[in-house]
Amino acid sequence: MPESEKKKKAPAKPAKPAKAKAKASPAAEKAEAKAEAPRPAPRKAAPASGPHATLRFLRVAPRKVRLVADHVRGMKVGEALSMLKYTPQAAAKPLAKLLRSAVANAEQKGGRVDVDALYVSKLMVDGGPKLRRFMPRAMGRAYRVEKKTSHIYVELGMGAGA
Repeated sequence: MPESEKKKKAPAKPAKPAKAKAKASPAAEKAEAKAEAPRPAPRKAAPASGPHATLRFLRVAPRKVRLVADHVRGMKVGEALSMLKYTPQAAAKPLAKLLRSAVANAEQKGGRVDVDALYVSKLMVDGGPKLRRFMPRAMGRAYRVEKKTSHIYVELGMGAGA
């Protein structure tokens, strides 16, 4: 085989690209990508559909408040308040106070409102910040004690209820 044919059959090496800009750091690449990406529209808080009230930083664990809240959810306000009056759990009193506050908000903002027609349409219990305390233990040790807090949101609805 002549040498000219050997050269033709050999695979051609890809040409190296000309040196582009210096390699950027990963942080700079992320910033560039972030700047190029379209920004989503800012989120607006969802408007509350009915009269509502909020209780924050209640010093009762959310798990304990949810036990009481599950019984009240969907009830008419009058029935819920009478049930909470005789509920022995510690969360019952603040929950009843919050319900009365939501009813007062309904009367204040809604004008003429039939209180008998109001019912608990939404009742959410979320965890708040934990207060961290330390308990002394044997041999110089210390155990962390977390005192949990709750955030409660009540929204009332008009009409028949559940």
